[in-house]
Amino acid sequence: MIATNQFMGAATSRVDGHQKVTGSAKYSAEFNPPDMVYGYIANSTIATGTITKIDSQKALQIEGVKEVITHENVPVSVKVNADYSDPLAPPGGSPFRPLYNDKVLYNGQPIALVVADTFEIARYAAGLITVTYEAEGSSAIDLKENLGNAFKDDDIPEPAESRGNAKKAFADAEVKVEAAYLLPREYHNPMETFATVAIWNDQEESFLIYDKIQGVGSSQKYISGIFNLDKEKVRVKSEFVGGGFGSGLRPQYQLFFAAVAAKMLNLPIKVVMTRQQMFSFGHRPACFQEFKLGADKKGKLTSLTHHAYGETSQFEKYTETIVDWSGLMYTCDNIALDYKLVPLDVYTPNDMRAPGGATGMYGLECAMDELAVAAGIDPLDLRLINYAEKDQNEDKPFSSKELRACYSRAAEKFGWDKRKAEPRSNKNGNILIGHGVATGVWEAMQQKASAKAIFTKEGNLTVLSGTADIGTGTYTVMTQIAAEILGLPLDNVSFKLGDTELPKAPIQGGSWTVSSVGSAVKLVCIELREKLFELAEETHPKLLEGEMIEDASFENGTLVLRSGKSINYIDIMDAAQKNTIEESINTEPEDERENYSCYTHSCVMVEVHVDSELGVIHVPRVVSAIAGGKIINPKTAESQIMGGIVWGLGMALEEVGMMDARNGRVMNANLAEYHVPVNADIEELEVIFVEENDEIVNPLGAKGLGEIGMVGVAAAVANAIYNATGKRIRELPITLDKLL
Repeated sequence: MIATNQFMGAATSRVDGHQKVTGSAKYSAEFNPPDMVYGYIANSTIATGTITKIDSQKALQIEGVKEVITHENVPVSVKVNADYSDPLAPPGGSPFRPLYNDKVLYNGQPIALVVADTFEIARYAAGLITVTYEAEGSSAIDLKENLGNAFKDDDIPEPAESRGNAKKAFADAEVKVEAAYLLPREYHNPMETFATVAIWNDQEESFLIYDKIQGVGSSQKYISGIFNLDKEKVRVKSEFVGGGFGSGLRPQYQLFFAAVAAKMLNLPIKVVMTRQQMFSFGHRPACFQEFKLGADKKGKLTSLTHHAYGETSQFEKYTETIVDWSGLMYTCDNIALDYKLVPLDVYTPNDMRAPGGATGMYGLECAMDELAVAAGIDPLDLRLINYAEKDQNEDKPFSSKELRACYSRAAEKFGWDKRKAEPRSNKNGNILIGHGVATGVWEAMQQKASAKAIFTKEGNLTVLSGTADIGTGTYTVMTQIAAEILGLPLDNVSFKLGDTELPKAPIQGGSWTVSSVGSAVKLVCIELREKLFELAEETHPKLLEGEMIEDASFENGTLVLRSGKSINYIDIMDAAQKNTIEESINTEPEDERENYSCYTHSCVMVEVHVDSELGVIHVPRVVSAIAGGKIINPKTAESQIMGGIVWGLGMALEEVGMMDARNGRVMNANLAEYHVPVNADIEELEVIFVEENDEIVNPLGAKGLGEIGMVGVAAAVANAIYNATGKRIRELPITLDKLL
């Protein structure tokens, strides 16, 4: 079976681009059903304690206010069933339940909802609610100050197994490095704030919900659980999502409030978070990492110890894979890994782009740079000296690994051979110039996924799957896959997603959407073309006599046979008197994957300019070489990696969630003071895709690119700053005050 339309691998503009730039793409907050009211959420102003009184009388007296919902008047059953679960891997402990009782668990906790005729009235009335608290006194906010409370228990997954005797090997090492690195808490801040429009049908006892979420199945499961409804009674739609980065993996609290209010009042309601409220749930957790690296004089690693301390809330045990990367990346016989949690008076952290990987690889790649300096070896050479040909943690071969090619291609493009090893030796006037390198890695995962394909007698194909598109280009790449496999023009193919009535798909996260849903789309279209061939055999037996599907090709809506003869799909459908034909499929990873380790790899090289008098840091260029299997769409893929690089620059130089230790309040809960990179910060970004053939990872051979673009960037920047200045800054973000 051959499909000759070459759409996979072609740089293709987004099929949904016209809708987005013209404003016809409707996001969750843009749905306005008749008789809709508005909700505004009030949040706590203390870190921990008890609500002794909520006085809503002034708010209720405002004309246009319908109701004020608090823990005192919300139905009891709703409180009990509101299991705020995580669809990926529910953390241990007790999940947060909005309005569950009078206890305040963190500053910013949602404690009331004002429902009114307009958003403005609801927001004004919320300011009239008087809340009296009994605070519990000082709060545990700072990670480093509370390391003494670090713990591990059965709810915390064990890191990869340690091996050898790292302590003895370190003591005997000829070259040694000991270093500790601190990463602050960071916040997702996608452009679209969280929003829900909830419509309750009292007669049918069912919900229609428009929700900003990275997987409609998560919201459906959550709401059906709260109200003890069959899942079929809860339809969730989310066709366009304005960014997520992990913040939408777990349903956020505006969904709870919207659904509860819609049912209590039997009115459609819209609840939208403000930008400030986007800082009141989840974040990348602060993490403190300690390293001990030992090597011989030639740079060969003999010992590696990596201990990490990650923050979590007081009520849940959120974990990340922080230290495992150190056991995976480089050949070393003596490894000691440990990971503990530190409970703080904050909301539970949640997954944020490349969770664990961006953090753990930042520490490891900075420590490797320090080891290179101590050994007097080029940092790139050090990585090649310790290159791992197999997964060190699981003792498995890689399904594919073109990291050497990443190093080579990046070095050639960047001009790494011109790098000056001595810090402060490369100058242009008062500008110090530095070059840094780091490795990136991320898991190439695949999840169960389903898809349905419908082909019509007009020659149009519709493929359906309940996945999401959070801006990554899902609509486009799925259209490309379907068009190529069935052999149709791109304009004749459409892809539908973001609806719980569609075939089930995993949440969009973990860089697994193309590998999971894309594989389902490929396989269902293969089954559909088999059905077309069978129909042609029935309707045109003489034409297909002696022909085999393996020798046929499918191109431009035409079945082309080995004999050179052809027949149009539409003619086949007409002859068979079929209006439509369809196929459905459920897919999951092949068993063969279990015998291999599957990862995406990268090499990041960065140039920095540092003003020697002012300490101002500038990044004029970044080169990132990626080995990510088959690249379905180089255009959207490049955008994914560029976005990751930009975020990595923000992680290195700008982003930090500042919290008032007195009351646990985020002090910079806005985009004016929570600094992220803007256009003026970004100059030359070059993305190189290294050819990589992988027949094991999934039917497409694609590994996923959402996370890998960010991993390694912060470390490369930090290493370049050392090369420029001779100062090793081990706490992010690296700001001019730390350099001065």
